[in-house]
Amino acid sequence: MFGHSNPRRAGRGPAPGTRVSPAARPAPRSQYAGAGTVFRQPGRERSGRAALRDRLRRFTVRRRRLLAGILASLACGIAVEACLPPDARTVDVVTARADLPAGHVLTPGDLRVAALPAAGDSPGSFADTGAVTGKRLAVPLRAGSVLTDSFFVGPGLLAGMPAGTSAVPLRTADPAAAGLLSPGVLVDVMLAPDPGSSGAAEASLLAAGVPVLWIAGEMAEGGGTWPGAAKADAGLVVVAAGGRDAAALAGASERGNLYLVLSGE
Repeated sequence: MFGHSNPRRAGRGPAPGTRVSPAARPAPRSQYAGAGTVFRQPGRERSGRAALRDRLRRFTVRRRRLLAGILASLACGIAVEACLPPDARTVDVVTARADLPAGHVLTPGDLRVAALPAAGDSPGSFADTGAVTGKRLAVPLRAGSVLTDSFFVGPGLLAGMPAGTSAVPLRTADPAAAGLLSPGVLVDVMLAPDPGSSGAAEASLLAAGVPVLWIAGEMAEGGGTWPGAAKADAGLVVVAAGGRDAAALAGASERGNLYLVLSGE
């Protein structure tokens, strides 16, 4: 009777009134872990990613009707846009019928009117071939190119230039060297005194880094590339200059020989 343990008290510690030796007593919690240790039940700790998934799941469940409405609206918008016809508006523009060289005087046979989408219309274009017939090209054109006012000799050459810029014609001392230039090239304009004049023949810089707008050439049509006779155009180069550069270049060919040097700018 005294040698058998009570099964009902198994795992509940010693019975009341029973003496327990100090060695058999359970150690206090401070002996199992350091002071300040927080004991949590297993499985309560979750990673930050799992907690984020739980929050997203709760957010989706609570606002599922709102999200469904937004998605349905987006789907309807995409479907309506897909069913809309493309913009069918077109505009008439004058284009080149074939490849045309720089300096060419346009004739009705060089031109044709094409219908292009309104969104592709170029600023400064023309709708009637009569508006450009007889004009001289300042740049070469490929077949199908849309003609604009910046392609012709005249005020259109200064399109996009700063306010106050002038087109200054220069007559170079070496026409063959001028033929090596092309529109858009930057040149330095040098003035060399006439060899027959007295004094040191040292060249001076009149303008630096001015862009070439137009170079005269021998035309088969007989007319000059600039107002005047074709022979008078030999060695004529038109540059864009503003302010002091334009004042320095005006009439410079009367003071000596002008030479154009490719600029490194």
